[in-house]
Amino acid sequence: MSMVQGGIKLVYARIILICSAISLMLLGEAQAKQTVSPYCTADEHDDFDFWVGEWNVYAADDGPYLGHNSIVKTNGGCLITEHWVGASGVVGDSMNFYDPLIGAWRQVWVSAGWYIDYSGGLNEDGAMILSGNSFSASTRQHTPFRGTWTLNADQSVSQFFEQQDSDGIWQPVFLGIYVREENDPRTIEEATSTD
Repeated sequence: MSMVQGGIKLVYARIILICSAISLMLLGEAQAKQTVSPYCTADEHDDFDFWVGEWNVYAADDGPYLGHNSIVKTNGGCLITEHWVGASGVVGDSMNFYDPLIGAWRQVWVSAGWYIDYSGGLNEDGAMILSGNSFSASTRQHTPFRGTWTLNADQSVSQFFEQQDSDGIWQPVFLGIYVREENDPRTIEEATSTD
């Protein structure tokens, strides 16, 4: 390869790098402009923001670790996504959004063999309450289902699930205490004890 050919290739490589840098810069600006959708700025779109974050989830009364939940507000503030990884390895995901078609919040949960679709909103105390139905693929049963998310005074969140039994009585299914990962005293203690 001659020095001229090598010089031309070097110029092309620099042009490609400059174009790539410009593209990344423009993409970043475009993403920044899309961070807030003009369609999701009403107060009700912020009703579930207290649940957004990275959470370690424990059983009540300083019980054992149950799993990790990542709750992210996306799509210009129009959607909240959930990604759950349980301590036992069970995973699940949900989409949460204020649904203008029904005038309420809606969550659709999917995990391997278990589905929940329910809706509702904030009660007078500021807790998010969603009611609807769950479906278990193993039993092929639809069951009335209810979830309540409550912001606690210490900024943790209690998530409480109930379902109706065959007599129509609400039975507890799950109670998890969400502790923000960055403020979790248990993980902070573990980190400092290993240093």
